[in-house]
Amino acid sequence: MKPLFAAVLMLCCAFAQAQPVLQTDLPLKYLVQTSAQPEGQPLVIFLHGYGANEEDLFTLKQMLPVDYTYISVRAPLEMSNGGYKWFTRLPGNGEYDAVPAELAASEQRLTAFIQQAQRKYHADAAHTVLVGFSQGAILSYQLALGDPRLVGGFAALSGKVLPALRGSAQAQPGLDQVKVFIAHGTADSVLPYSNAPAADALLKRLGNTPQFHAYPGMDHTVNMQEASDLAGWLQQAVR
Repeated sequence: MKPLFAAVLMLCCAFAQAQPVLQTDLPLKYLVQTSAQPEGQPLVIFLHGYGANEEDLFTLKQMLPVDYTYISVRAPLEMSNGGYKWFTRLPGNGEYDAVPAELAASEQRLTAFIQQAQRKYHADAAHTVLVGFSQGAILSYQLALGDPRLVGGFAALSGKVLPALRGSAQAQPGLDQVKVFIAHGTADSVLPYSNAPAADALLKRLGNTPQFHAYPGMDHTVNMQEASDLAGWLQQAVR
């Protein structure tokens, strides 16, 4: 789960503007692109994957709807290589899972971040969407299934539902109204593709109807078609 984008990043860099300043006024550091008057704009919050940082997903905004507020968050745990993570993987060769204390701490800080960002950028929960890749997708599942009132939707790119949540998740008021986009490459070598239909089935069991996309032959990354599909979904999910 390293920094992604190949073709997507190359395209976006061609249109990139000056690098925004890292913001430090909320519980997690972040980058932001917004207008002088953000009232009424949908709020999209990017959550990067293992070993990346807040810059990794931020260039994706160039392919997404205009007139949205885009925030890209830095995960709280710094790694020795200068990247960041939301949690450490449990040791061993079993199913990919998280160290519980680190996961809980990241959930708590990210929840506080989202709530404060909503106040700062004048966006209500119904018009707030998480876009998470890999570990960021895992956090999106954790937060939205834990409290459907927090956001109006989330996109889980190359992620999974962790075992504990899979076993404890219950249908809750409002979960059926949360917009969900699940996308995964069929050749994912980090988090196998089987995690995506499993998540889709879980959401349906809980009363939700995700939009599901499989990308044949794609590894643990984001390709141009996925970015285009995400843009179309965002346009419909929050307006």
